[in-house]
Order: sequence, then structure tokens, then C-alpha cells
Amino acid sequence: MSEPKLLTVILNYKTPDMTLRSIEAARQAMDGIAGEIIVVDNDSRDGSFDAISAHVQDQGWDENNHVRVIQSGHNGGFGAGNNVGIRAGLSDGTQPNYVYILNSDAFPAENAIRLLLEHLETAPEAGFAGSYIYGDDGDPHLTSFRFPSIASEFESGINFGPVTRLFKNRIVPIPIPSETRPVDWLAGASLLMRQRVLDEIGLFDERFFLYFEETDLCRRATLAGYRTDYVRPSEVMHIGSVSTGMKTWQRVPTYWFDSRLHYFVKNHGAFYAACATCVHLIGGFLHWLRCLITRKRSGVPPHFLRTLAWHDLTACMRAIFRNRKQDNLPKPVIGE
Repeated sequence: MSEPKLLTVILNYKTPDMTLRSIEAARQAMDGIAGEIIVVDNDSRDGSFDAISAHVQDQGWDENNHVRVIQSGHNGGFGAGNNVGIRAGLSDGTQPNYVYILNSDAFPAENAIRLLLEHLETAPEAGFAGSYIYGDDGDPHLTSFRFPSIASEFESGINFGPVTRLFKNRIVPIPIPSETRPVDWLAGASLLMRQRVLDEIGLFDERFFLYFEETDLCRRATLAGYRTDYVRPSEVMHIGSVSTGMKTWQRVPTYWFDSRLHYFVKNHGAFYAACATCVHLIGGFLHWLRCLITRKRSGVPPHFLRTLAWHDLTACMRAIFRNRKQDNLPKPVIGE
């Protein structure tokens, strides 16, 4: 049997120095593995592409196309940028057996990629495999999750002990596993995927600009009969939110609400999506009321519930208006 080939995709957006560190870590972790690294600059327009390309050439990393740097030409978000790298494939024009997605602010241990590869090689029923992620302070990051549902929306909105215990098997975050196990979905900071699974289910849905794209991809894999496994021995250090700036958000950005709504509508339908929003708003209001009475901080981002309600309501109204407009278009005349 021939040795499996692996393509590592690193997406850069205005973090050239961090990306170069990630490339170096990935190169070491791919030592002895047949494959290549492709770096996609997601239309940074800050000199990142030139800086990364020059460094790769100066270090000789580009010899035999082991590291390539390409431009996306358009910043369509996380999924769209990674799709550019996946579609590019290997330098000889062929597809790899596996695609490894690595964040530009993530640094795999020397055996991290090999452990993911060995896991998928010996677990044919698994389509995706992800790593244990920890921060630069050594603290573990929560990256293992269940698929969102109406029940999980209510639990996250109300944030109340008895309700959390009632819905303990529906809560989206899964406590960090201490051993390798299947999960519903994993964050995409370090994720190995079978190319044949991607060929079957498709790549990232580019209608997600940021957030929920991994959730949707893993759900499609699950529906096609493939597991997503959390591989505990594979360890990756991840700084987190360097490109998105999430740690300094004062308010949740519109694209998060867009992605959330698209996920629910796409996977469960408009009625389910409306119910999910309504129960989250009810739970959130009860949580706000309890915090008001007890004089405790809610921990909810400023104006979150108000923004969620207005965002989904206006999206609903736009859809209704669009459908009515289409209904009023003149119908084509077919024959006599």
C-alpha cells in the first residue's frame, strides 16, 4: 500500500509573523509524512503575502513545492479561504488522501499531525480527527462540542443550574475529554479530514463567513455516516482569536448572528430556527430577570438579546418580502 499523502492548509489574515511560526511548527510535525503545506493569504492587503512568500523562499521551504504561498483573491471568511487551499490540491495536480486544517496561530507538537493521521488510518469509520488544544499559558481550550438544538439554545440562554442539569446531554460544550472519543464537532484550529469524505459531502459552506462552518461540515459528515473523533494524544498550542479579535469584542459581530441563523435554517428549516431563537430569548430574559433580582452580573455580551431578536426578525421580514416579490413576477407563457 502506498504511503498516504497529506496537504496542510494554513489560512493567513494579517498575521504574517504568527503564520510563519505556524508554518515552521507544521514543517517539523510533518517530518517523515508525505505531503505539502499550502499557505493561503486571505486577501490581507497588508503586505502579508509578500512577507510570507519572501521568508519561505529565503528559508528554502519552497524547494520541491513543500511549502507554497497563494492568494485567495477575496476574503470570503474562514471556510472560503480554506476551500481555496483544499481546491488547489498538491503541486502535481493530484488530490491528497488527507487535508489538515491548521490555524495560523496554532502550533502542533512534533507528533501531533502523525497521531491524527495514524488514528484515521486505523479508524475507517471516522471521517475527521482533531487535537487537544491548549493556550500559550498551558491551560486547555474547550474545542469539543455537540450540535446546537432548541434545547441547547434554551439552556445557554437561561444559564440556570437545574435547567443545565436537565439538559446535560444537550448542552453544546462537551467537557474536555481525557481520552480519545467521538464528538459531534470540533473547532477547526487543528482538524484532519479525509479527502474522500470531502469529495462526498462537499467542502466548507462559504455562506458562513466565520463561525458555525465547522459545525455544519461535521454535521454533514455525520449524516453521511462518518464520525468526528477527538484524539487526546495529539496536542496543539493555540493562541486564539488573533485574526478575529474575539477576545476584545465589545459586542458580538453581525456575521456571528448571520452564521447562527444560516446554520439553523439550513440544517433544520426556518420554523425550527425561529423556535430556537424564541426559546433563547425567553431563557435569556429569565436569566436577565434573575440577575436583576439578585444583583449579579449576567455575563452576557452587551445588547446580545436585543441584537439577536432584531437580527432574526429583520431576516425573516426580508425573506417574506423576497418571496412575495417572486410571487408577483409575471409567469412565463408556455405555448398556445
